[in-house]
Amino acid sequence: MVTRRTPLPGVGTQYDLATRDGRHISVVAHDDGRRFIAFYSPDDPDACQGTVPLDAQEAARLASIIAPDLADHALPGGELGFDLVTERIPIGPDSPYRGRPLGDTRARTRTGASIVAVLRRTSTHPSPSPDYRLEAGDTLVVVGTREGVDDLSDIIAGG
Repeated sequence: MVTRRTPLPGVGTQYDLATRDGRHISVVAHDDGRRFIAFYSPDDPDACQGTVPLDAQEAARLASIIAPDLADHALPGGELGFDLVTERIPIGPDSPYRGRPLGDTRARTRTGASIVAVLRRTSTHPSPSPDYRLEAGDTLVVVGTREGVDDLSDIIAGG
């Protein structure tokens, strides 16, 4: 059994699995949480027989079915009455927070969502401080409720 991981800049990561019986399965994990599973012909490993697109929730459900023991270690969701999402929010050229400190967003106070990292071109800045200056092209990694993350996305966009 062989597994290969291939970064896809600007898209995500592709994982290829060759099973013991010679079949080829590929998963493309997009940065926005979407997943595509592709199945290849055993006679021609380059001939894709079909793909199945999955959103983040569908991918998580499929993973819990395939590997239920690993799902037991996941963060609880609806069972405790809360659902958390993790999303990436881009800082566009028209964002009112471009060139300003992260603390100016007052993200947690206004929305309950937390900015846990800032992705900048080729580097990652985990747990950025309130004085971290945001730039157009940055991407915020945000954790919160669906509503909180959506509200923060609107705030960052200037809405």
